[in-house]
Amino acid sequence: MDRFDTISPLDFRYYAKQDIFEKLQPYLSERAAIKYMARVEAAVAQSLAGENICTQEIADTIRKACEQVTVEEVYEEEKVIKHNIRALVDCIRKHVHEKAKPFVHLTCTSHDIICTAEALRIKEVIEKVILPDVIALEKLLISIALREKDTVQIGRTHGQHAVPITVGFALSEYVARLGESILSIRSKAANLRGKLSGAVGAYNAASLILHDPERFEERMLLLLGLKPATHSTQIVAPEFMLDCIHSIVVAYGVCANLSDDMRHLQRTEIGEVAEQFDAQQVGSSTMPHKRNPINFENVKSLWKTMMPRMMTLYMDQISEHQRDLTNSASSRFIPEIIAAFCESINRLQRQMEKMTVDRDALNRNLASSVSSVVSEPLYILLAQQGHPDAHHAVLTLTHEAQNKKISVMDCAMSHPELMSMLNKMTPAQKEIINNPSLYRGLASKKTEKVCNYWRSKCD
Repeated sequence: MDRFDTISPLDFRYYAKQDIFEKLQPYLSERAAIKYMARVEAAVAQSLAGENICTQEIADTIRKACEQVTVEEVYEEEKVIKHNIRALVDCIRKHVHEKAKPFVHLTCTSHDIICTAEALRIKEVIEKVILPDVIALEKLLISIALREKDTVQIGRTHGQHAVPITVGFALSEYVARLGESILSIRSKAANLRGKLSGAVGAYNAASLILHDPERFEERMLLLLGLKPATHSTQIVAPEFMLDCIHSIVVAYGVCANLSDDMRHLQRTEIGEVAEQFDAQQVGSSTMPHKRNPINFENVKSLWKTMMPRMMTLYMDQISEHQRDLTNSASSRFIPEIIAAFCESINRLQRQMEKMTVDRDALNRNLASSVSSVVSEPLYILLAQQGHPDAHHAVLTLTHEAQNKKISVMDCAMSHPELMSMLNKMTPAQKEIINNPSLYRGLASKKTEKVCNYWRSKCD
């Protein structure tokens, strides 16, 4: 199929990119799904040989057949028999000799294979692709935050100027939040589970021919780097996959929040950061001067598409008795969440690498509020000196200063009762009062502390 004939924008616009496709195709494609299920079938055969149920020669024959089977032949077989796993089994059986055929899929139900293969491929794509990409973004944010740890910026709350911070401090928020997500993703991916407990999870079939079916299950999963849950039905308990994908969606939200901040900081009236455009890049079809923050907007937009899909995963927690089929279609869309996240992580990294800081704009925006920023340190220091209602006094000063169109400090100096308290302040306190741009607390030190901590976690 030509990619221009696809319906999903994910396939056409994002997954079809060569770099994303090459990263994800070995894990998330339908071809990969068949390959992973065949790997599970091969592991079952190897485990049967380990229990002397079949010979090692038969197990090796089945393994080679599992490596040879193709997605095309499986789907052709499924068209005939209308069952995907039995189609896979039939295709494997076609590649082995008569003595090996009875041992293909022996003791298994379909979801022994499906659940285990899904856990395995999601675990491996996270460990081999997603985590390295997220860690690369984390390291990039750390380097930018440390570079800009002393670059003064006006802080903002509720869309209003608050008190000074630094650009590095603002970015270190995302260093910490993304770092926590990395730990969560790593932990939840490592905790994905498989199963080999049969049609209802009670090892009925395996108990007919095996002395210890639970040990058999454990050894088979160990070949794949997985563990069994303490209990399964026909399916693995859904919470393992739910927790894993939830951790990815949480990280996606962190990236969307960062992107939103970067987008707003590029607003014309703010202009504190800029996204470098390529020489031939077009920002608007009609306004040649536009330099729209399209890549940051794209990350947030894709997050808005994928985040609500968590509701489907929560609904897939409910499966009637030992299993129903109400998740059979919905669970197939899990790889799309991972693919979109991978695309967004790579896009965000490219844009953060090209992000520039406009120091003139930072200074201009800070200067526009610096005369009123002094109100918080002034209130704190007056309270320290024993003023009975320092907050109200400074609030009155700010209103007076606004009406007179003078600075808060100039206004304070016209009040003798306040001047006597101001004169008692330490030289360092007076310096901050006279130059509020210095009033940035531990912003620089905290940036260093946060970045050094998470850098150690990433190495």
